[in-house]
Amino acid sequence: MIRTDGVELATQSFGDPNQPPLLLIMGGMASMLWWPEEFCRRLAERGRFVIRYDQRDSGLSTKYPPGRPGYTFEDAVDDVFRVLDGYGIANAHIVGFSLGGMVGQVAALKRPERVLSLTAISTSPVGVDRSHFPPSGEAWLEHMAVEADWSDRADAVAYLVEDLRLTAGMAHPFDEAGTRAFLERDFDRSGGYLSATNHSVLFEIGETWRGRLDEMKVPLLVLHGTADPVFPPTHGETLARTVTDAKFVKIEGGGHELHPGDWEKIISAIDEHVVRAMCV
Repeated sequence: MIRTDGVELATQSFGDPNQPPLLLIMGGMASMLWWPEEFCRRLAERGRFVIRYDQRDSGLSTKYPPGRPGYTFEDAVDDVFRVLDGYGIANAHIVGFSLGGMVGQVAALKRPERVLSLTAISTSPVGVDRSHFPPSGEAWLEHMAVEADWSDRADAVAYLVEDLRLTAGMAHPFDEAGTRAFLERDFDRSGGYLSATNHSVLFEIGETWRGRLDEMKVPLLVLHGTADPVFPPTHGETLARTVTDAKFVKIEGGGHELHPGDWEKIISAIDEHVVRAMCV
């Protein structure tokens, strides 16, 4: 637990602290458990010191009253550096998923000396006009329009099982039983999901970063599922096209997910990206 500036951030590390550090940032309403432990261990086995953490209002980190988040998107970005400071790490390779990828983009723009490389998975480019992008999947948008009772374990878990079914890709079967068991464990560890609804504030990125992506000098890898219904592939393609020398890798049939069937491709791509960045 890192305690700084009146905030508690729960973290967990894997691997040898003497190896190159790799910090994982998860998406909205998701605790660090959404980076599966086995996924983290496989990354660490590639010779990396892997750190995952709960963003505010998720997992075991500081929580705020629903509807009254005591933080902004900028605070979420600064929490990246708070976690690194807590481990005594000057700079690290960063991997962000979905909203975590947006946090990672701004971290790379704001403090490039602290970000050795960035891998953005299933995310959207920060500060660009997205009005012409393809819309999110209709079935998922209809589901999002239904309000869950986030304080009720059964209702919240059932809602998220359906959410994850709708955001899964086409390449692998959906594991409903395993998904339900994971969500129940995550709900219990977090003490419920009600405070996590505050993460809506994290999408209020503001004008500071508009039109700034072409300034990014940090080596960038973009991984994106070709069947992502939340952020269709245009989001990832635009991000990679906007940043000089960025690399774009498709996850064929992949959705808005980290499916175990895709782990080897994802982990290998991250590992190769880190190695390239270290050789620059």
